[in-house]
Amino acid sequence: MQKNETVPAWAGALAGLTAGALALGIAQLVAGFAGPETFPVVAVGDTAVDLTPAPVKDFAINTFGENDKTVLVGGVLVVLAGIAAVIGVLARRRLLYGYVGLAGFGVVGAVAVLTRPGAGAVDVLPTVVGVVCGGLALGWLLRRAGGGLAVPASGTAPAPEPGAAARPEVSGPEVSGPEGEEVGGGERVVERPAVMRAGGATVVERGFDRRRLITGVAGGIVVAGAAAVLGRQLGGRRELDTVRGNLALPTPARPAPPLPAGTDFHIPGLSSFTTKNQDFYRVDTALVVPQVDPRAWTLRIHGMVDKPVELTYAELLNLPLTEADITLTCVSNEVGGPYVGNARWLGVRMADVLRRAGLQPGADMLLSTSEDGFTCGTPVDVVMDGREALFAVAMNGEALPFEHGFPVRQVVPGLYGYVSATKWVVDVKVTRFDRDEAYWTPRGWAAKAPIKTQSRIDVPKTGDSLKAGRTAIAGVAWAQHTGVEAVEVRVDGGEWRQARLAAVPGPDTWRQWALDWDATPGQHTIEARTTDAAGRTQTERQAPPAPDGATGWPAVTVQVA
Repeated sequence: MQKNETVPAWAGALAGLTAGALALGIAQLVAGFAGPETFPVVAVGDTAVDLTPAPVKDFAINTFGENDKTVLVGGVLVVLAGIAAVIGVLARRRLLYGYVGLAGFGVVGAVAVLTRPGAGAVDVLPTVVGVVCGGLALGWLLRRAGGGLAVPASGTAPAPEPGAAARPEVSGPEVSGPEGEEVGGGERVVERPAVMRAGGATVVERGFDRRRLITGVAGGIVVAGAAAVLGRQLGGRRELDTVRGNLALPTPARPAPPLPAGTDFHIPGLSSFTTKNQDFYRVDTALVVPQVDPRAWTLRIHGMVDKPVELTYAELLNLPLTEADITLTCVSNEVGGPYVGNARWLGVRMADVLRRAGLQPGADMLLSTSEDGFTCGTPVDVVMDGREALFAVAMNGEALPFEHGFPVRQVVPGLYGYVSATKWVVDVKVTRFDRDEAYWTPRGWAAKAPIKTQSRIDVPKTGDSLKAGRTAIAGVAWAQHTGVEAVEVRVDGGEWRQARLAAVPGPDTWRQWALDWDATPGQHTIEARTTDAAGRTQTERQAPPAPDGATGWPAVTVQVA
């Protein structure tokens, strides 16, 4: 298509704006993988900052303050929008003009990207891909709006598409049109596209079609918006990955002692004493993992306190840090289930922060809120009784993974996660259980939920086929904040036998246990039960997780040959 005089200027401008938006959206998406600094708008903005005279920079800072960068980027986008509209107007007359304009668009962006420190040839990929997609979109939109369609001279001109305007011909009474409508004197309207000969080809010229243009523009805007949002999320995650990776965690004021010898039996299939970060269970309400920038993060302590406290991430790290080995358990864990894990945590003791704020008499609940709006209610007395309840910043020697609450989460030994382990925590209101409710309480779960004494059989697993002879039965048991005193095992309802226990650093972690069993041929059922340091034995009564944690003895059935 060389020329299209049927599309009005406003329609060309709209097509140009849409093509420009799509080019930027796709460029943002590709930059999400290549790095945010490769997004051409950012590169152009950075170049503008570098080239701006000092007095102008001072004026911008004095006028707009910390929003000066936002204003600059907004200005770049306004200029680009104006250029895109002009490109669209020119392209309606000759599409080549549009392609040349978009190419110039891309050259400016590519030069800006390549002049940034450390830039390489691959960094122009977002700009190139964006411009190509913008060019394809521009041609597609103008064709939808009513451009000419070239076919070989010997070919048959295609019928006009539904909804396309056509140039009417008036025929004699014996000529009937496709609609069969009579015109005065018995004549009928025959709607046919205008046909012209151009350079040996038949050019079928359709009239301007507003509806097809608007639907095309709507689709282009949706794609551009979705690509931009996804690209920003990817770019933000990459940037925060870098920030997290560069964090230098302070040395704890109260480091955890080395693990005692014999904490891990090293039996194949038995859960290791320390759960690797990538293997640690994750249960939360976040559909998309929050991406919280520690440089902008704050923690607010308020409510029934003498003096509200607000801490930045840097201020939190400057407080005395405590390191502790703590097992976490989810209340939704079935008996023998996987939602339990043990890690070495680093953080600030919650009690220390609360004392800075000054707890008022009568306060018995901490209503903590996550970045994504989730809330949980933690009993004040549990946090203040001396256990290592933490605002944790690290897990197993590294900054918290995003999925586990980066930059800060709560870790409270002895309570199920839904009443204690708020990830991405940003707010703690000191209040009362008779005044406030957390997320899960009105949904039928208990307001207070101490972890129940439990055990799990890791080896063998249900359905395993074993060889007759000596084999190991092993698993883990937990009874926070009390500690595991004994684990017993029985086979086929026989007598209970005492398992040997691994060493533990304290009462807040799970404990490995193991028993040697002389397996005989046949099918066998193995059960286990735990007794805590207070003399309470795990109940046989089977109960589901709701409303305050599952109970019962774990059991596995195996076949021995």
